[in-house]
Order: sequence, then C-alpha cells, then structure tokens
Amino acid sequence: MLSTQTSEIRPATTATMQSSSMEAGRQRQGRLWSNLKEVCDLLHIPAACSVTNEELLFQHVQFKTGQRIHTIGQPFDTLYIVNSGFLKTVLIDEFGNEQVLSFPMKGDMLGVDGIHTRHYSSEAVALSDCDLILLPFKKLTALGRVHLELENMMYGVMSRELVREQAMIGMLGALSAEARVARFLVSLAERFAQMGYSSKLFNLRMTRHEIGSYLGLTLETVSRTLSAFNEIGLISVDQRTIGIKDPEALKTLRRLPPSRTRAKQLAAAKTKGAESDAPAQLLAAL
Repeated sequence: MLSTQTSEIRPATTATMQSSSMEAGRQRQGRLWSNLKEVCDLLHIPAACSVTNEELLFQHVQFKTGQRIHTIGQPFDTLYIVNSGFLKTVLIDEFGNEQVLSFPMKGDMLGVDGIHTRHYSSEAVALSDCDLILLPFKKLTALGRVHLELENMMYGVMSRELVREQAMIGMLGALSAEARVARFLVSLAERFAQMGYSSKLFNLRMTRHEIGSYLGLTLETVSRTLSAFNEIGLISVDQRTIGIKDPEALKTLRRLPPSRTRAKQLAAAKTKGAESDAPAQLLAAL
C-alpha cells in the first residue's frame, strides 16, 4: 500500500490468513494462490455459498515499482485485484502526456475498462512493489453462469469502481483547488483506516505532479496548497510524509484565505498565545 513508517506494517491477522489451499497451490506451482473465499474477502463481498470447491485457486503475481501491469491497446483477458501495493492508472495522449485516472490500492479491481472492446483502454503502473491476484475473465464468466450470486457480486464490485470515478468527476467540477487537495487527503486517510493502517501518518507513493493530474491541478498548485495546509496546522508535511492533524477541518474546507491574510491572522494568533486556535480562526473567517 502507500508506504509509511507505520502504514507499511500489515495487520497482524494477515500473516495467519493463509489457507491450506494457498499452501497447496504454492507447493504445486512455486507461487502464491488464493481461493475464492479469500478473493471475496479482499473485495469486501460475501463469499459465494454455492462455490465450495477448495481447488478453485487464483494466482498471485508480483510487480516491481515502475512495472506496467497492462498497457493501452493490449488485448484484454484478465482482471486484477490488488492484494498489496499501490498503483496508478493513466490515459496517455498522442504526445505522451499522462492523465491519472485512479490510484488503486488493496481491495481494488483493475482492468474493467477492457471488457467492452476486449482491449485495455488505460495503462496500469506499479507505484510500489505490488502483489496482484489474477482473475482470468473467461474463468470468471464461466463461474458466473453456474453461480449467479457470484456474477451479481462481481457486477457490484465493478459498479463500486464506477461510482468512485463519478464521485471524483463531481468533485472536480464543484470544489476549489484547496478543497480538492483536502478531500484527496481525507480519502487516503479513510482508505488506510479501512485497511487497518494508520490514518494519521502516511507516505505518499505518488508525486505531487501525479496528484495534480488526478485532481485537475498543476504541480505548483498542489505543492502550494500542501504548504498552506502545513502552515495553518491542518497537516504536517515532510517531503512525502503527511500527518493529518485536523481531518474534520479538511472534510469541510471550501477555500483558504489569501496568503497575506493568513500571515496576518497567524501573527495575531501567535501574539495572543493561541497558535492552536489559528486553523479554526482562519477557516471561520471565510
């Protein structure tokens, strides 16, 4: 996942979740495999009760930082589920410019955009060392014909990814630059909490340029906004390490006052010995 001094530590229960079927798969193939129940758990959907075959295994594949999982135009045959690690999906125009579409992490599904044309329409790149589970699409559709509840749940997972993308599009059209960055940080913190990692301190695996591409902002705007958040005490910033200090303020932030106004208000707060109240005073003034 997003690497952090605290967040790279996997939850303690994960180490004990390797089933006998995974061990058997490793012994036969020299690779790690997961059964259907483990795949469903990772996707946060109920395990299909009618599928009881413990020999139904799905292979894990490891990718190094910078490796491409699939490229634009590559024939589609596989969906991918992120078991660990952090990635980006991008569109690339004729001039080689990237538009970041998403930052998949544990429990997310990749490759759905290849179903329609049978070719991937985006590129997926590992931003850290990753472990992905392969779901061959023919195998998945064959299972769906036999086990209808499994097919419906997989449609639900795909719909969930679509809803997330629609929410991002809505955010880009409705929020200020500062609010976009704030919501992005809140979203990352919430995802870490869901995975059992720290939501208060984490390292960004993506660059500020990639964040800007995702949010529809320039590199300079992202850097300036993070510095402003740090200045007024909403977050702490140390290169790629982000500390979330006031998540509620980040959730509700609409915009920040001009830098000169911030400087005056912060100076006034320091004079009064109320530095801890400075973020609230700044936001209340909007």
